[in-house]
Amino acid sequence: MTEVADIVRQYGNAYRKTHKLPLNQLRTLRAIEICRTKELGGHVDECEACGHIRISYNSCRNRHCPKCQFLKKEKWLEARGKELLPVPYFHVVFTIPDTLNPLALRNQEVVYNLLFKAASETLTALIRTRLGAQAGFICVLHTWGQNLMDHPHVHCIVTGGGLSPHGWISSKRKFFLPVKVMSRLFKGKFLSFLKTALDTDIDRLYAKEWVVYCKPPFNGPESVVTYLGRYTHRVAITNRRIIGMEEGKVSLFFKDYSDGNKKKIMTLDATEFIRRFLLHVLPDKFVKIRYFGFLANRNRKACLDKCRRLLGVKPCSERIPETWQETLLRITGVDITLCPLCQGRMKPKEMILSLRGPP
Repeated sequence: MTEVADIVRQYGNAYRKTHKLPLNQLRTLRAIEICRTKELGGHVDECEACGHIRISYNSCRNRHCPKCQFLKKEKWLEARGKELLPVPYFHVVFTIPDTLNPLALRNQEVVYNLLFKAASETLTALIRTRLGAQAGFICVLHTWGQNLMDHPHVHCIVTGGGLSPHGWISSKRKFFLPVKVMSRLFKGKFLSFLKTALDTDIDRLYAKEWVVYCKPPFNGPESVVTYLGRYTHRVAITNRRIIGMEEGKVSLFFKDYSDGNKKKIMTLDATEFIRRFLLHVLPDKFVKIRYFGFLANRNRKACLDKCRRLLGVKPCSERIPETWQETLLRITGVDITLCPLCQGRMKPKEMILSLRGPP
């Protein structure tokens, strides 16, 4: 199976030589290139019963690497699953017009932060006005579309109700907030923030309708966790979508939303594939998952305890700390401490030192 790492290893050097890349993109290419190779070091395990040798190389742990997010995602999902309440949850998406995409690419940190700010303030204001309560919501930034081009938008998972001075107030089961009102308020806030931050002329964008949509509520807390698992720790493209690479061309699957979500095949030059992939490398230390309302980090535990008391829910018990091998076994059923040949016990034999020097 062709992976993003294969494309980067074969064409990454040529791309670096012909393009002046910022440091965060250079580091991402390098990390993906050497992920799970001897350059990062690793360890050797030996079966106590049959003597079978297994060599495992270390992963790069870069957040843009398609192979390095699984355990991190699963642990995050478990933590969020403990915070779910027995209330409806709504999915709201805020998108900026594509005419702003070039500006967003040149000012990623500024524009993406404003996207979070405008979306969160829109939800907070409308929920407070219409429900008289403070909801809790998680916002996740995505910067790509199915064709790997830039398409900044924020996915929000919002509780259908919230805390008020009088207790818990629930929203209507099948209706959350009017989409047109959300869209216009979001547009006004975002453009106001943008005008102040970048001092740019954007008056023409006030007349354009902005895309904000709200999906029907999830079918229970389990479906919320399933959804979050698909969206929170994703990178621009997974290895499963790549069909193959031949003669400098990369073929991949994509969904054509303009044609009934039909699954189609796209073929790109390898250098164009790398260019599009790098569009979605976030600035260093940029936080792409953020929490608001009663889920905000500062007061989350106290607010959740209050919500549970009001809703008659028992808090989840704390899990006993475990190793990553135990976590992998519990989640996937795969026990990597067993020999793949005789099911004997694998034991560490030696370490493989990294070929890299200190940073």
